[in-house]
Amino acid sequence: MRRRRAGRASGSASYSRPVRAVLVVNPRATTTSARTREVIAHALSASIDLEVADTTHRTHATDLARQARRDGLDVVLVLGGDGTVNEVVNGLLADGPGHDVPVLGTIPGGSANVFARSVGLPEDPVEATGVLIEAIEHKRSRTIGLGQATYDDRRRWFLCNAGLGVDAEIIEEMEKHRAAGLEATPARYFQTAVRQIAVRTERREPALVVRRPGVPDVEGVFLTIVQNSSPWTFLGPIPVDPCPRASFDTGLDLFAPRSLAVLHTLGHVRRMLLGRRTRYPFGGLLSLHDQSQITVDATRPTPLQIDGEAAGPVSSVTFRSVPRALGVLV
Repeated sequence: MRRRRAGRASGSASYSRPVRAVLVVNPRATTTSARTREVIAHALSASIDLEVADTTHRTHATDLARQARRDGLDVVLVLGGDGTVNEVVNGLLADGPGHDVPVLGTIPGGSANVFARSVGLPEDPVEATGVLIEAIEHKRSRTIGLGQATYDDRRRWFLCNAGLGVDAEIIEEMEKHRAAGLEATPARYFQTAVRQIAVRTERREPALVVRRPGVPDVEGVFLTIVQNSSPWTFLGPIPVDPCPRASFDTGLDLFAPRSLAVLHTLGHVRRMLLGRRTRYPFGGLLSLHDQSQITVDATRPTPLQIDGEAAGPVSSVTFRSVPRALGVLV
């Protein structure tokens, strides 16, 4: 961990002392260079009492964020993609929400950066850093709701989305590509998605059952996308949004197709790209808005993804909405 002293007190009109912060950096982030990371750290250290910590392994960001809360830091900044941001949030909230949780600031460094873009930050990491410095100086933040997934005696927070089925299968394939040294470009993601849906995924025997308290179960579901925010993801500049009404200020939204026939799948894709609610007279889609709890059971082990990271096969997951769980700089 590298320490950088603040050149001046941050926002002297707002703070009686320099803001204490840590910048968690994923040095393997796909869209930032070592020089860019150094420029960002230098700009931040001119305003705040900053420590810089590079992650070295999976879950390292979680450990760093947990320690930041224990040390009483004011802000935890993240330079990386959605996976790194998710790890940090799970460290910050390892003991649950509370007034002692540092405020989160995100600097986009991944391929999609869904969370940073969803809260309105610029895509350029240097410009986003400038916005965060202003936010710190003026105490500009908002409190957002998060999702929580419980499975296999584990509990994991998510900021943007989670899902079982085809989307998780696609993410598993993309992780194999990245492990082989291939870049996670929008074109490769699209090609992988088409190949997975058309050739590899099970399109005849649905494995999922959606359960909610007090209402009948819905069987025969092929995949479930649970959104805590909008959009679901991006293909380059294009938002992909199965649940356009999803928001950090409401409960969870669900997109759950009950058919993967070609015409039905094309309809689902059209809905995602246009961000419109399309009616399906054949009963091929379960669409829910502002839910406090959703349980998805699987008749066979089914892949799970959380904020764009593969979580392995599961047999049952319960998703819960947790309102006002975390403060974020905007």
